[in-house]
Amino acid sequence: MDEKLLEIMCCPESHQPLAKAGVELIEDLNKRIQAGTLVDRVDEKVTESIDGGLIREDGKILFPIRQNIPVMLIDQGIPLAQ
Repeated sequence: MDEKLLEIMCCPESHQPLAKAGVELIEDLNKRIQAGTLVDRVDEKVTESIDGGLIREDGKILFPIRQNIPVMLIDQGIPLAQ
Protein backbone atom coordinates (compact mmCIF):
# COMPACT_ATOMS: atom_id res chain seq x y z
CA MET A 1 0.00 0.00 0.00
CA ASP A 2 1.26 3.45 -0.90
CA GLU A 3 2.59 5.30 2.16
CA LYS A 4 1.15 8.64 1.01
CA LEU A 5 -2.30 7.09 0.73
CA LEU A 6 -1.96 5.62 4.23
CA GLU A 7 -1.08 9.07 5.60
CA ILE A 8 -4.40 10.55 4.44
CA MET A 9 -6.61 7.57 5.30
CA CYS A 10 -8.41 7.37 8.62
CA CYS A 11 -10.99 5.23 10.36
CA PRO A 12 -14.42 5.95 8.80
CA GLU A 13 -16.05 5.76 12.23
CA SER A 14 -13.71 7.52 14.66
CA HIS A 15 -11.40 9.33 12.20
CA GLN A 16 -8.36 7.95 14.03
CA PRO A 17 -5.16 7.41 12.04
CA LEU A 18 -4.43 3.92 10.69
CA ALA A 19 -1.28 1.82 10.60
CA LYS A 20 -0.35 -1.32 8.69
CA ALA A 21 -0.85 -4.57 10.58
CA GLY A 22 2.13 -6.83 11.13
CA VAL A 23 2.59 -10.10 9.27
CA GLU A 24 2.16 -12.20 12.43
CA LEU A 25 -1.23 -10.64 13.19
CA ILE A 26 -2.44 -11.22 9.63
CA GLU A 27 -1.30 -14.86 9.76
CA ASP A 28 -3.12 -15.34 13.08
CA LEU A 29 -6.32 -13.76 11.75
CA ASN A 30 -6.21 -15.93 8.62
CA LYS A 31 -5.87 -19.05 10.79
CA ARG A 32 -8.95 -17.95 12.73
CA ILE A 33 -10.81 -17.27 9.47
CA GLN A 34 -9.99 -20.79 8.27
CA ALA A 35 -11.16 -22.19 11.61
CA GLY A 36 -14.43 -20.25 11.31
CA THR A 37 -13.96 -18.39 14.58
CA LEU A 38 -13.37 -14.80 13.44
CA VAL A 39 -16.30 -12.36 13.26
CA ASP A 40 -16.64 -8.77 12.10
CA ARG A 41 -18.27 -5.79 13.84
CA VAL A 42 -21.79 -7.10 13.20
CA ASP A 43 -20.96 -10.62 14.43
CA GLU A 44 -20.88 -12.17 10.96
CA LYS A 45 -18.23 -14.79 10.32
CA VAL A 46 -15.33 -13.59 8.21
CA THR A 47 -15.02 -16.18 5.43
CA GLU A 48 -12.49 -14.64 3.04
CA SER A 49 -8.81 -14.59 3.96
CA ILE A 50 -7.09 -11.23 4.11
CA ASP A 51 -3.87 -10.06 2.47
CA GLY A 52 -3.18 -7.38 5.07
CA GLY A 53 -4.91 -4.95 7.35
CA LEU A 54 -5.05 -1.42 8.69
CA ILE A 55 -5.28 -1.04 12.45
CA ARG A 56 -7.01 1.89 14.06
CA GLU A 57 -4.76 3.97 16.34
CA ASP A 58 -6.47 2.67 19.50
CA GLY A 59 -5.70 -0.92 18.38
CA LYS A 60 -9.31 -2.06 18.68
CA ILE A 61 -10.35 -2.46 15.02
CA LEU A 62 -8.62 -3.82 11.92
CA PHE A 63 -9.87 -3.00 8.45
CA PRO A 64 -8.98 -5.88 6.11
CA ILE A 65 -7.05 -5.52 2.87
CA ARG A 66 -8.02 -7.87 0.05
CA GLN A 67 -6.36 -7.85 -3.37
CA ASN A 68 -4.48 -4.66 -2.35
CA ILE A 69 -7.76 -2.83 -1.66
CA PRO A 70 -8.56 -1.69 1.90
CA VAL A 71 -12.13 -2.54 2.93
CA MET A 72 -13.08 0.58 4.88
CA LEU A 73 -16.68 -0.35 5.69
CA ILE A 74 -17.44 0.06 9.40
CA ASP A 75 -19.47 -3.18 9.55
CA GLN A 76 -16.60 -5.20 8.05
CA GLY A 77 -14.04 -3.96 10.55
CA ILE A 78 -12.62 -6.79 12.66
CA PRO A 79 -12.56 -6.28 16.44
CA LEU A 80 -9.14 -7.36 17.69
CA ALA A 81 -10.28 -8.15 21.25
CA GLN A 82 -12.11 -11.38 20.40
